[in-house]
Amino acid sequence: MTAAPELHTERLLLKPLSPDDAAQIQRVFPRWEIVRYLVATIPWPYPAGAAHDYVNNVALPAAAEGRGWFWTLRRRETPETLIGVICLLDEPDNNRGFWLAPEEQHQGLMSEACRAVNDFWFNVLDRDVLRVAKARANTASRRLSEKSGMRLINVQKKQYVCGELDSEVWEMTRDEWRTRYPVTPLSC
Repeated sequence: MTAAPELHTERLLLKPLSPDDAAQIQRVFPRWEIVRYLVATIPWPYPAGAAHDYVNNVALPAAAEGRGWFWTLRRRETPETLIGVICLLDEPDNNRGFWLAPEEQHQGLMSEACRAVNDFWFNVLDRDVLRVAKARANTASRRLSEKSGMRLINVQKKQYVCGELDSEVWEMTRDEWRTRYPVTPLSC
């Protein structure tokens, strides 16, 4: 079983999720701009203590069982401040999820984070395919998948916090990833 290691990008520090992160998640996460396109199992309005419950009763148990890898996103110059979360999941058609504080969006930070965790998925966990589900209306997330070389493979209806929407599944294989981003000694 491989635990989530600390990862670094040009501007970000991806730290493995810990119980201490729940308080910052509770302050940053409950905003409509973040939650509207997330799965409907997320309670809204987001109640007090929900981040603690998620971290300690969902994410960390999945990590301990080898079914999930979770990181907090932090700018390298302010490593004490959590600005988002990204995860990899061992679930059919749903291998990666993320959120980022609205004031940090549209700067390419999530592209950096996705590249780091995708590399971990394909080159450390040695997985054959990465599939990500998203609301079709989430254009920023769709653009990120397109830019990284993923392709749309399925569309169906799904419940999100904002209601029922068309939901897309995007895919990339390990061979496609390695062709686009060749393994180098620095990426291992």
